[in-house]
Amino acid sequence: MFLMTKHIKAIWILFCLFGFVFIACGYKFAGSGTFPDGIRSIYITIFENRTRETGIEKLFTDDLIDEFIRKSEDVLAGRRENAEAILSGVISGMGIETVFHTGTDTSDEREVTIEVSITLKDRQKKILWANVVLESRTYPVGLTRLETEQSLRDAIIVLSERIAEKAFNRLTSDF
Repeated sequence: MFLMTKHIKAIWILFCLFGFVFIACGYKFAGSGTFPDGIRSIYITIFENRTRETGIEKLFTDDLIDEFIRKSEDVLAGRRENAEAILSGVISGMGIETVFHTGTDTSDEREVTIEVSITLKDRQKKILWANVVLESRTYPVGLTRLETEQSLRDAIIVLSERIAEKAFNRLTSDF
C-alpha cells in the first residue's frame, strides 16, 4: 500500500510539473491571442478574385467573417468608417493537378490548390499584418463533367473554411 501511494504521489508531481512547463512557456491555443497593434475593431472587405473560378470571392469573405463571429465577434465593425483597421484579401491563385490516374488519358483524382493573400491595414493604410495562406485538397473525378465540377466546388468550400481558420489563427498568434 505504501509503495502504491508513493507512485501516485510521484505521478501527481510529474503531472503538476508538466502543467507548469506549459504555463511558463506561454503556451496557448491557436487563435487565442490579440490582434496586431492592439486593434479592437476590424472591417472585412470583399476579397478580390484573380482566378477563373467565378463567385469564390464571396465564399472566402463570408467564411472569414464567420470565423471572426465564432471566435471574436465583438471585434467586427459593421462599417468601414467605424473600424480601426481594414482586413482585405486577394485570391491570387488556383491550380488543379491530376494526382492519380488509371490510364494515360484518364484521371481518377485531382488536387486543387488555392493561394490567398490577406492584409490588415490601419486607417492611414499602414500595413499592420500580411500573410499568404496556401491550402490544397484532393477531390474525385466523376463519371460526368457535372459530377467532377461538383466535386471541385465541394473541395473549394472546404478550402475556404480551412483558409479562414488559418488566417484568423495567424492573425491572432501574437508572434
